[in-house]
Amino acid sequence: MNAFTAIVVRELRRSWTSGGLVLPVAFFLLVAILFPFAVGPDGKLLARIGGGVIWAAALLAALLPVERLITPDAETGVLDQFVVRGLSDAAVAAAKMVGHWLGFAPALLAATVVAAGLLRLPGQTLVQVELGLLIGTPGLAALGVITAALVAGLRSAGALAGLVMLPFAVPLLIFGAGSIDGEPGALKLLGAVSLLLVAGCPFVAGAAMKMGRS
Repeated sequence: MNAFTAIVVRELRRSWTSGGLVLPVAFFLLVAILFPFAVGPDGKLLARIGGGVIWAAALLAALLPVERLITPDAETGVLDQFVVRGLSDAAVAAAKMVGHWLGFAPALLAATVVAAGLLRLPGQTLVQVELGLLIGTPGLAALGVITAALVAGLRSAGALAGLVMLPFAVPLLIFGAGSIDGEPGALKLLGAVSLLLVAGCPFVAGAAMKMGRS
């Protein structure tokens, strides 16, 4: 097993053992459970707005594990050990992004089926939501790692993470919600934004991690 794969496996194991998986999925489902109580039992209304609710809940759920992605490794010197072993900061950031995505996205996609039932989404809408999340969650994972690297070591990092991450996640939310109606343009733009974040994550997060050590 090479170093990149070892970091991916390590991140995946941490997401299962430190609440990085359970908390986001539990939060996601809690929003889906509470929302019908807020707007009432009108099935047509829930079906019309349910897709947007799922996307907003997925975005907020992806924010929860951000604080544990970089800060613990920076404080314990694990990031320094990676550098000593010859790994670049960009490679470490890329591995953390892959591990973070594998740690929460499949479970989130599975939980979306339950949320769709609670929000009374028809089958075709559920397919569109799942497709959009499959394309958009890599972008959310990349944005999470970038945000974690930028706020690592700062006071109130959790609150700052929300302020940093949410504005940059707005395009994903807009195009993701827009793709629910089957608009091919929205789906393509969602893919473009997600791909841009994935491609830029190793360099931006890697640079932030390097600056954090200096």
